[in-house]
Amino acid sequence: MHTPPNFDLAICGAGPVGMALAALLVQRGSRAAGIALLDAKAIEQARRDPRTIALSHGSRQILEEAGAWPVAATAIHEIHVSRRGHFGRSLMDRSEHGVEALGYVARYGAVVSALADVCERLGVASLRPALVTGSVEDGDGVDVQIDQAGAASSLRASLLVQAEGGLFGQQPERAVSRDYGQCAIIAHVRTSDPIAHRAYERFTDEGPLALLPQDDGYALVWCVPPTRAEQLLALDDAAFLVRLGAAFGSRLGRFTHTTARLAYPLGLNAQADGTARTVAIGNAAQTLHPVAGQGLNLGLRDAAVLARVLAQDSSPAALERYASLRQADRGLTVRVTDTMARIFTGSAPTQGLLGLSLGLLDAFAPARKGLAELMMYGRR
Repeated sequence: MHTPPNFDLAICGAGPVGMALAALLVQRGSRAAGIALLDAKAIEQARRDPRTIALSHGSRQILEEAGAWPVAATAIHEIHVSRRGHFGRSLMDRSEHGVEALGYVARYGAVVSALADVCERLGVASLRPALVTGSVEDGDGVDVQIDQAGAASSLRASLLVQAEGGLFGQQPERAVSRDYGQCAIIAHVRTSDPIAHRAYERFTDEGPLALLPQDDGYALVWCVPPTRAEQLLALDDAAFLVRLGAAFGSRLGRFTHTTARLAYPLGLNAQADGTARTVAIGNAAQTLHPVAGQGLNLGLRDAAVLARVLAQDSSPAALERYASLRQADRGLTVRVTDTMARIFTGSAPTQGLLGLSLGLLDAFAPARKGLAELMMYGRR
C-alpha cells in the first residue's frame, strides 16, 4: 500500500501570505523539508499576475526577514485623506515616522516571484498546480486530499494552515460577514499633473476612491454600488476618465489614460477559529474592504506571528497561543476598516462632521501619528 508523504506542516495556498510563512519558518530554524506548499495555480501563472498590492512599511520588514526584499515597487511618502465635497483633510508624511516610506505599491506577481525564489532556494517542497479537495483530522495529524491534473493523491501533516482565501463573492459565509453592496473597480490610470510618491484616499458619496502611485501613474481602486460599476465598465475610456475626474476632483489635473478595467464585489468575511491541528491566516481568516489597504498587510502579520510561535513549539497548543496573540490586532483592524467603509459612505448631513474630523486629525499630530502607525504595523 502506498504511504502518503509526511510533513510537519502543510500550507494550503502559496500566495504571498502562505509563502511568507514558509520562508519565515525556515529562516527561524524549521526544517525546510518538513514544509509543503500547495496551490491550485502553476507558479508561472502566479508570477505573471499583474494585480496591484499595497505593502505597508511593516510588511516590508516582514518580507525583509523572509529574504524576499527588495521587490520592484513604488514608494509612498505621503498619504492624503479627504472627504469629497466637504471641508477637512489629513496628510500623513514619512518624515513624522522616521521611515524611508510609509508603504509601497507593487505588482502581485513581483512579490510572489521574490517569495517563490526564496522558498525554492531554502528547499521548501512545492506542489503546484495541486487542488486541495479536502482534509481529515485525527488525533495525530491531518490527511490532505489533493487533485493534480485529475490524479488523486494525499499527504499527511502534523498541522495544516489554510492560507487560500479567494474573493469575497467566492467564499462561504463566515461568523462575521457583511456585504457592503459595493464593487471595486481597478485599473491603472495616468493624470496630467501627478504628484510623485503621494497616495490618495478620497471618500465619496458612493464609497472610497484610492489612487496609489505606481510607475508613471496610479493604481486605481474605486468603490461604487454594483449597478454603478456596470455602467462605468461599459463606458469607453474617454467617458470613464471624465466620470473618474468628476468623482475625484482636479488635485492631479485631468485623467488622461486608463488600462482595461475590472471589478469585484466587496464584503467583510471573518472567522479566525481553527481546530486542534488547523489554523486559517490571511484572507482565509479575514477578508476586508480595501479601504486603507489592510488586507494583505494583516495577512502578512498573521504569517509573521505564526512563524514565531511555531518555530518555538509546533504542537497543537501553539495554535491556541497564536490565536490569542492575534486577537487584538485582527479585531482592531477589522473594526477600523469596517467603520471607515461604512461611515464615510453616503450623503447625509453628518458627512460634513466627518470631513471636519479629518481636519481635526490633521491638526492633532499624536492622533494622526497613531493612525498612521496602526496602518503601518497593526496593533502592537
